[in-house]
Amino acid sequence: MKNWIKKRITREDVSALYDKFGVNALTASILARRGITEGADVQFFLEDDLRFMHNPFLFANMEDAVDRILQAKDEGENVLIFGDRDVDGITSTAVLYDCLTSMGINVSWRLPGGTDPYGLNKNAVDDFEKNFGSLVITVDCGISNVEEIAYATEKGMDVIVIDHHTPPEVLPSPAIIVNPKCEDSGYPFKDISGCAVVYKVVSALRFAASGLYKNEVALLAATASPNGDECTIEVLKLQNLVEKGSLSITVRAGTSISDTKLVDFLRGQQIFVWDEKSTSSLLSQIFGSGAEFNFMDLRGEVAKVFPAMGGASLSQLKSKSKLARYNPDQNTEIKGFYNIFVTFVNAQISKQFPSYAKANERDLQLVALAALADIMPLKNENRIFIRHGIASMNKGNAREGLRELLSMQGLLGKRINATDLSWNINPALNATGRLGHPEIGLELFLEKDAGKRTEIAQKIIEMNNERKALGNEGWNFAALQAKQSIQKYGGKLCVIIDDSGEQKINRGVSGTIAGKLVNIYDIPSMAITIVDENAIGSMRSCRGFEVLSLLDKMADLFVSYGGHAYAAGFTFKKERLPEFLAALDRFAPEIELSNSEAEQINIDAEIPSDYLKPDLLAIVDDFEPYGEENRELTFMSKNLRICDAAVIGKTERQHLKLTFDLGKTKWPAMFWGGAESLHRDFDKGDSVDVLYQVGRNCFNGVETPQLIITDIRKSL
Repeated sequence: MKNWIKKRITREDVSALYDKFGVNALTASILARRGITEGADVQFFLEDDLRFMHNPFLFANMEDAVDRILQAKDEGENVLIFGDRDVDGITSTAVLYDCLTSMGINVSWRLPGGTDPYGLNKNAVDDFEKNFGSLVITVDCGISNVEEIAYATEKGMDVIVIDHHTPPEVLPSPAIIVNPKCEDSGYPFKDISGCAVVYKVVSALRFAASGLYKNEVALLAATASPNGDECTIEVLKLQNLVEKGSLSITVRAGTSISDTKLVDFLRGQQIFVWDEKSTSSLLSQIFGSGAEFNFMDLRGEVAKVFPAMGGASLSQLKSKSKLARYNPDQNTEIKGFYNIFVTFVNAQISKQFPSYAKANERDLQLVALAALADIMPLKNENRIFIRHGIASMNKGNAREGLRELLSMQGLLGKRINATDLSWNINPALNATGRLGHPEIGLELFLEKDAGKRTEIAQKIIEMNNERKALGNEGWNFAALQAKQSIQKYGGKLCVIIDDSGEQKINRGVSGTIAGKLVNIYDIPSMAITIVDENAIGSMRSCRGFEVLSLLDKMADLFVSYGGHAYAAGFTFKKERLPEFLAALDRFAPEIELSNSEAEQINIDAEIPSDYLKPDLLAIVDDFEPYGEENRELTFMSKNLRICDAAVIGKTERQHLKLTFDLGKTKWPAMFWGGAESLHRDFDKGDSVDVLYQVGRNCFNGVETPQLIITDIRKSL
């Protein structure tokens, strides 16, 4: 019997969220139970505005990357984008290629195909040299390619590494590295996809087209004390809309400005104020008429774009700031001024470059795919990426290539969610790389001819069917070894090795098989196959165990390896298989796993039957997208009477369709694989306690709400 867990929260917990953020009581209780109580976390669940994304120039090396790409444009250099074979790598390459070609840069691309290893390889460098190439940009790879990047440098090439994988101890050098997982990256959120990092570079390149790139500006706000004998002056220095310095001083009337830090701090700056007349008057009262300032008044310009702001003071505007609501440190006049300035500048850039909005929308669709495919945690700005990407698709604006794939998967015109993309689109795109031809996935997004895109999409669907067949064959082989391997490693690890020489596990599905082993046995798992002279493996993990903590201990065995906390790949020479197995024997006992969650279900909220209404779907939608670190909402309701029950399905695993009588309304419900429960655990007419998700059933174009049952018990 599964353990139903409803975390205890207090009325004060709920009230605090209700009062601070104005959410309804149910939403507040869900947030509290999930531990989402800090404003900086709450904002990404309640807000969709692109303004909440982090500034790309927070990356310490972003200016260097932008400058090197702009240099390549100015000097007519040949540029190579080298990506990866999975969805993240394909989308990363597509986003950057679209951007660079739109800038008029001579750019080509290359992805690892066939038996190519992961990451940049020397053959690619040699071929690029023949094309007189001078700049290599790796996307979704490169951070571990120390030797290959040194090789490219020897041939006179510069390298920019745009990656998100965990960096090794020794970083590639010389190279411009943009990777949020590097210790000195400067970026505030580490868990974004490779495509998202590329998107940040592309966003920075677009900003660089504006007149503000690299220009330092200062924002100044002055506030008089109640009796008028003192003045607090706050200044923020900005470059590329990033705070580069700040000064806050309080001075008494009659103070000489030369006795303050203000003169040195503002020297050479372009200074913006909100109200030039009142600010100059106030500073003259404090410093005397001899202190002259050259201010630019921003209020009038902002009012042309946002008329409602024109008549308000900074004090009035800060009280309306959404950012300040979630981040108390933003609740000052100077921070409010900064937020207004950023919003205004972005609006001006959109007006100056109207094509950017459409390009940004197209890019975010691919960023959304990558975040889901690479199982990024669905928190922080990942939620904004995915929400905007999916919203764009649902408005009928799916970009070329994606539109054809959505159509062939029966999703075009339907209400798409993150689960649809994860189950229907990403596996199909991944199939191209798994079968050694990732270029087909990339060509789908780059092809201009609609007819050819349709042909490519059809080919991708066929490749996905082939991948499924290979996966089934590989799984049948793996299933025979699994239990024996788990026993060998003390229930801490499962290792499947195909050294049969018959490719029973295709290298393209090793990750899928490792993931399935994790899902079934709830322990870290590996799937390894021998290809020519190499052993190629994938590892997936769970229960708090990070795979690189094991692979790092065996680093000297690998030709190459790398990945994320819970997913990684590796390659070693097949003659070293005995050493590899000996290392596993040595290190497997050290694996520490947290308690299994397979037998417990966490409840987000209890819904009395009187409140079980279709408008619950609005709450469910608010917490989309669901996935890594944001499981679907699970509700509990007690004493629901079953008024109808039917077993459906013709396979061995049959399902149960129930209808609950709630008086004025009747709720349909599906219990997948639950047919055996009928007559054994409950019958028609019984009252039951139910754990469920609230979903939608689409039939003949009609959408109706329904319950998806997770667990069910007869009421006491």
